[in-house]
Amino acid sequence: MSAQAPSSQPDDYKIKDTNPQLGERWPHGGVRGGGGWISSDRVPSTYDLVEQMHYLYVRVVKAKDLPPNPVTGSCDPYVEVKLGNYKGKTQRFEKKTNPEWHQVFAFSKEKIQSSVLEVFVRDREMVARDDYIGRVLFDMNEVPTRVPPDSPLAPQWYRLEDRQGNSKIRGEIMLAVWMGTQADEAFPESWHADAATVQGEGVYSVRSKVYVSPKLWYLRVNIIEAQDVESQDKSQLPQVIVKAQVGNQVLKTKLCPNRTTNPFWNEDLIFVAAEPFEEQLVLTVENKISSSKDEVVGRKNLPLNIFERRLDHRPVHSSWFNLEKFGFGVLEADKRHELKFSTRIHIRACLEGGYHVLDESTMYISDQRPTARQLWKQPIGILEVGILSAQGLQKMKTREGRGTTDAYCVAKYGQKWVRTRTVLESFSPKWNEQYTWEVYDPCTVITLGVFDNCHLGGDEKPTGRDSRIGKVRIRLSTLETDRIYTHSYPLLVLQPSGVKKMGELQIAFRFTCLSLAHMIYLYGRPLLPKMHYLHPFTVSQVDNLRYQAMNIVASRLGRAEPPLRKEVVEYMLDVDSHMWSMRRSKANFFRIVTLFTGVVTMSKWLGDVCHWKNPVTSILVHILFCILICYPELILPTIFLYMFLIGIWNYRYRPRHPPHMDTKLSWAEAVHPDEMDEEFDTFPTSKPIDVLRMRYDRLRSVAGRIQTVVGDMATQGERFHALLSWRDPRATSLFVVFCLCVAVILYITPFQLVAVLTGFYLLRHPRFRSKMPSVPSNFFKRLPSRADSML
Repeated sequence: MSAQAPSSQPDDYKIKDTNPQLGERWPHGGVRGGGGWISSDRVPSTYDLVEQMHYLYVRVVKAKDLPPNPVTGSCDPYVEVKLGNYKGKTQRFEKKTNPEWHQVFAFSKEKIQSSVLEVFVRDREMVARDDYIGRVLFDMNEVPTRVPPDSPLAPQWYRLEDRQGNSKIRGEIMLAVWMGTQADEAFPESWHADAATVQGEGVYSVRSKVYVSPKLWYLRVNIIEAQDVESQDKSQLPQVIVKAQVGNQVLKTKLCPNRTTNPFWNEDLIFVAAEPFEEQLVLTVENKISSSKDEVVGRKNLPLNIFERRLDHRPVHSSWFNLEKFGFGVLEADKRHELKFSTRIHIRACLEGGYHVLDESTMYISDQRPTARQLWKQPIGILEVGILSAQGLQKMKTREGRGTTDAYCVAKYGQKWVRTRTVLESFSPKWNEQYTWEVYDPCTVITLGVFDNCHLGGDEKPTGRDSRIGKVRIRLSTLETDRIYTHSYPLLVLQPSGVKKMGELQIAFRFTCLSLAHMIYLYGRPLLPKMHYLHPFTVSQVDNLRYQAMNIVASRLGRAEPPLRKEVVEYMLDVDSHMWSMRRSKANFFRIVTLFTGVVTMSKWLGDVCHWKNPVTSILVHILFCILICYPELILPTIFLYMFLIGIWNYRYRPRHPPHMDTKLSWAEAVHPDEMDEEFDTFPTSKPIDVLRMRYDRLRSVAGRIQTVVGDMATQGERFHALLSWRDPRATSLFVVFCLCVAVILYITPFQLVAVLTGFYLLRHPRFRSKMPSVPSNFFKRLPSRADSML
């Protein structure tokens, strides 16, 4: 910790202003973003935050009256759409002369190298090649252009031609061909030509997709007691525990201290469950015979949908359940499949709807709503994000002897995940896809990540994991409302060799406020639902439940089509943020050191005043000191007035760009190689010596908690700094107005009265205190910190 704090980060790692051609209606004109943001006083449209991209769309609807194959006597048709070197194929039907496909193909105008579009109808594959049925040709110069929101182009019937195109043959195909943009309603469902040739699982992995996180609940199971517990050894009373399991989550009660047939626990066990409920609650009562042997007394399976769903902390009715146990005795051989009800268990279980199930760190939380929809409020704003492109991406794999990258972008905010299409073999992919989210709280963070699709093939052996290219976080409270920001963010990844820039991500985003009064009101509300404060979980419970929630989200999204893979979800949710890292500990230490620079500066200034280095300043300070001594009631209003003036003065120096990953702040450039090796070490450690493994793991576990505490201390201090720094323009505006009001009130109110009221308020009786956090506390917790800029 004796090293010096790092200086500002290199320009290559900073946010850059961009000037994309953004427009509300294409191709009649647009608005250009300059200087990092532009005003947005018009009504937003669906695609006004992305650049225009032209596509040739081919909609293959159906065919009729196709001729059968003269050899097989049947017809197994499919359609092949070919434009130059690009082609796509529809699904193949067996023995069907009137097939229906309803499939759309999209060809990027930038890659069109032919003046003729060919649509072939072919029979099933033969030994050497597919049998030819017929074709339809389109001259590219005669293809109509459709500009949304024009009416969709109606498909038409076309007679098939022979190979030479001289005569019509039997059979017709219904098609629609037009030029459009990504604003066309056919764009999300279309197969892109450069991706349609990919075989296997990669075909589904290239399409854009919107995902929704599963609805998560906390399941609270209160194990109260059991009755008539019998041990196989009748000479000894049982000493039992209860094991509860939901899916992969297993929790146990404490061992009942007394040996009795009616044990009592009254212990809460908390699980995470996701709708639709696929798992059951499995309760197992076990008798501890020895330190290494347990005897199963009985078991009960309970579906989760039978439990009550509560929205607050009202009491829940308890229930008795009979445990099931099969006969194992020799004399009960004929009753092995019969159930014996000998033991009962008393539990109180409910699904908690008043909590927000945390699946991401509270530092980067994107959703704070409780599980129960009845408790949701109206949205206060709209967040629109245009994912434009990436530049300078690094080679992620080799294909046919040359380096390549198949990149896609994932964005996560609230329960909605979006994934752009995969652009094949490009170091500068252009997506130009726009997505919208409802915002319920401005003090939230949207996360965008760029990945390489490893399932599209390469020369190396497939790893089965999509590689990370980089991540971007944007805190909404640091944005000005109704402005369009256009920036290029560096994609930084920490590797065992150090920090590396993998490229840049160009995005445009806009935060639109629907209710300014409601937004300002939220700054005084608790960050999480009130149940988190009235009946809080322990720190260990929060960590364990968040880990389980992340596993459930990753599992459910991994079963979608195309799947959002586990490694992607874990990276977006910062699954390893709690792990020990010497680098993070140093970074948090220097965050605290930086906070005291203001105190050091003030001490130096006072020393200069005392030593009369500036006589005019010293005389003014003496005059002010005498005034405050003679009139002590002016001390507090003067302080608040000065804070008001400092806040107004700092407005001209307010940050103009959203915060981003800071490599210097994260101590990512000056880290020692051995410390980096420690950070990327496995947990438990892979070191060969057993004693070293035990000590090393213990050190990392303890140091990880210290790291979190130090980071929290730094966050609190940085929130004080954010009061007047205009990092959050709304919060600083509220605080500046508050300072002015307090200054005026204190000027006209006797100091003795203020002191008495303040003292009485601080010493008030507990009856007049609330368990809910106060408005100043809520306001302070919502202030941004530099934690958003940590790698």
